[in-house]
Amino acid sequence: MCAKLHNHSHLLRLVISCRKLTAQVTHPSTDSIIAMASSSEQELLSQYRAWLNRFPRQNHHFWDSKVAARISYKLALRLREIGLSTVTIDLHEELSRLVYLRRMVLPLFDSVRRAEVEVDGADDLT
Repeated sequence: MCAKLHNHSHLLRLVISCRKLTAQVTHPSTDSIIAMASSSEQELLSQYRAWLNRFPRQNHHFWDSKVAARISYKLALRLREIGLSTVTIDLHEELSRLVYLRRMVLPLFDSVRRAEVEVDGADDLT
């Protein structure tokens, strides 16, 4: 199923760790990254540093749903600049994530849609 999706449309993938969130869109035929945005970008570094210096640390994550939404908005603007209006997610991969991580990245997909880039498969996550 993933190969079928991958051959026909640009694939939006999320790379998630406790320290960093990266959203990248790959070209369907070459798997090369054509657009990406990350929590380590310049405008988000001050918030990242604030999370690092927080005491006591309440959790081990250095990003949240607000950061995810900002990342996706930047990604959507970059996609619109290159003329891309639709991306697809690998539904199986997204459903295999832990539930709390899924809740944290749902605003990412919503923000991309608000920036007028359609996200195929995101409706099936809720």
